[in-house]
Amino acid sequence: MAASNKSELIDILQKEYAKLDRLITPIPAEQAMLKDETETSIKDVVAHRAHWITLFLGWYADGQAGKTVHFPAEGYKWNELKRYNADLRAAQKDVDWAAAQALLKQEYAALLVFVQNCCNEDLYGGPMQGAKNHWTPGRWVEAAGPSHFRSAAKYVRARLRSL
Repeated sequence: MAASNKSELIDILQKEYAKLDRLITPIPAEQAMLKDETETSIKDVVAHRAHWITLFLGWYADGQAGKTVHFPAEGYKWNELKRYNADLRAAQKDVDWAAAQALLKQEYAALLVFVQNCCNEDLYGGPMQGAKNHWTPGRWVEAAGPSHFRSAAKYVRARLRSL
């Protein structure tokens, strides 16, 4: 169930991050770096989730500044996510497991501070500026944070079972 106010959003953000953090913390680097049949690793998934928080924070800042908001990023369309994610994976190829975990922790902390610094009206009072859809900033936070944390945890659990 989606959050509908700042308090619920903070709760779900903290809860889902804590679950993912507990899951990934004990994973040794050797396991985290192993590629699956799609050439994706646990490290790749964790670094990817951190990156999408960075994207959201940039989208929000650009919208607030009246700049063009590029979704998902400049030069890409939503229907090109596979290409974007492949390009991201290539760009993050030299990120090691410790750095991926640190990046996720850093971006989670930035997202939490963002939410804490917003009022309920900022988060749920209307569509996010520049988004060209009806999603509120709070809904975007949930997509970039808790929803991504849940999907990452699902991948990690499945990957650990297969190893």
